[in-house]
Amino acid sequence: MALFAQRITPEEYIQTYKDIAMREMREHKIPASITLAQGLLESGAGNSALAREAKNHFGIKCHKGWTGKTYYMDDDEKDECFRKYKNAEESFRDHSEFLCGRSRYAALFDLEITDYRGWARGLKKAGYATNPKYAQLLIDRIELYDLTKYDQIALGKMTDDNKMPEIAEEDELLELAYSPTNRGAFELVDMTADKRFIYENNGVRFVYAKEGETPEQLAKEFDIKIADFCTYNLLRRPDEMVFHSGDVVYLSRLKNSNWKAKKHTVEAGETVRDIALRYAVKPDKILKKNKLQKNTKLLAGQKLWLR
Repeated sequence: MALFAQRITPEEYIQTYKDIAMREMREHKIPASITLAQGLLESGAGNSALAREAKNHFGIKCHKGWTGKTYYMDDDEKDECFRKYKNAEESFRDHSEFLCGRSRYAALFDLEITDYRGWARGLKKAGYATNPKYAQLLIDRIELYDLTKYDQIALGKMTDDNKMPEIAEEDELLELAYSPTNRGAFELVDMTADKRFIYENNGVRFVYAKEGETPEQLAKEFDIKIADFCTYNLLRRPDEMVFHSGDVVYLSRLKNSNWKAKKHTVEAGETVRDIALRYAVKPDKILKKNKLQKNTKLLAGQKLWLR
């Protein structure tokens, strides 16, 4: 007679992985509440076959560049490839690096770290899952199991018994929440008087745009001539555009090459301009390094040198 592993309750799952989620919050600035809610939802509180057999708690598929072990199962399509880990802790770490390392999730990190609703909606908007109710499913779990308390504990604003810590200076809490960190390859290097964060990509300073901001507004805010601003951001008709939340806005000239990235694999629909802005490299330099004509159409899977 076959024996089946005993199912884990959501409460047991939370108690098992809360410390890992809080540690990842401190290191990668992803709310512990969001991590736990995603783990609960994606893994069925640790009871799914993917979680039990592949230790994959977040439904992350192989994607290009994955060199680790794999696990195959039917999902949106038949026999899809999922990442396989040695243990759940490795899965939690890869989940953090997955969100930090992809530009489509960059806007999430401009939200307040305690804005779990914004994070939930942002994950759905960025395409983490296809379920149209994904954001609400995360929010429901966060509120049902009071997961926001783990955000507060990770920030040092309360202890595990819901008491305020004896030593919690305001400056220390700010440093914990906003210390320079890796957003993909981006580092937080400065903050304006209006508490707007300035990052660096390939040594080029930039900010994340807020919804509806215009080139004229941002050029004025950072005291940059509009012609220079357009050059920095490869803009032709600044009077006819607005930025969306999370758009990268450069504050100085792009570089001739990117020594960290080395080369890029073209994704479907990408243009040289897209790649130039992604890596902070001048588009004409990308064309020259790869011996391409100005209007060459790129193909998915094509390799482009960045240095």
